[in-house]
Amino acid sequence: MGQEIERKFLVIINKWNQVLKPKEEEYRQGYLVSTPEKTIRVRITPQTAYLTIKGKSVGISRPEFEYEIPISEATDLLEQFSISELRKVRYKVKHNNHLWEVDEFLGRQEGLVLAEIELTDEREEFSMPDWVGQEVSGDRRYYNSHLAEG
Repeated sequence: MGQEIERKFLVIINKWNQVLKPKEEEYRQGYLVSTPEKTIRVRITPQTAYLTIKGKSVGISRPEFEYEIPISEATDLLEQFSISELRKVRYKVKHNNHLWEVDEFLGRQEGLVLAEIELTDEREEFSMPDWVGQEVSGDRRYYNSHLAEG
């Protein structure tokens, strides 16, 4: 079974705006199922698409299964079965041997910027860039599935 261990933080916008950013990618992401117990998501990136199934969070961990699927099938799934959807621009930033994924949300959530770091263990130590602010890992308001609902 796959396991996701992830921490999520608000981004300090004025500091983030000063960062020399890597190439961004626009994501289209929709939810086929979205309950506290599980989410089933389809994500389309510029290069590929994924079907992701996530279980209930316990702390900052939850079961996760992710499968690459053809972009044409992902588009069909979103158009026929999506109950909610969002778009965002993602930047992948390396900082002290960790990869930070920074999402700038588009549409209804425009102006919201979140940073996530995936860990191998809940107790793993890491350093934060100066543009990383308040932790919101357990706050449902910042779950992508909730943001997609509008």
